[in-house]
Amino acid sequence: MSEMREVTIYTDGACSGNPGPGGWGAVLMFGEHLKELSGGEKLTTNNQMELLGVIEALKVLKYPCKVNVYSDSAYVINCFKSRWYVNWEKNGWVNSKKEPVSNQELWMELLKLYRFHNVTWNKVKGHSGDKWNERCDELARAAVPR
Repeated sequence: MSEMREVTIYTDGACSGNPGPGGWGAVLMFGEHLKELSGGEKLTTNNQMELLGVIEALKVLKYPCKVNVYSDSAYVINCFKSRWYVNWEKNGWVNSKKEPVSNQELWMELLKLYRFHNVTWNKVKGHSGDKWNERCDELARAAVPR
């Protein structure tokens, strides 16, 4: 079997009002290849757009890959670094406050993709001059429905 392909993904989400119209952006890098993705929703939240950025980027990958995901979303990164999803699944998608987990369908979709790939999660400080994080922010803002 050949070695897993290594892919770098940067993602970001944006929302005009929360909830409100929102957009997401992603940049995928594999060797010399670069692909930009974006999309938007008329009524959404910032967290939903952060999740969709990662989901849509991972969905593009046809084979299991070694993926480095970079995001400025503490919501997304902390879920995986702190393994919140383990208790969510164990407790029937109820959080530590005994409330239904927000954005459950998106989390389920992301977990399926996460388990298909070998993903490493990396937190990026937002609006700090990181070239690819800034590009994702531009893509996300441009995708917000007007």
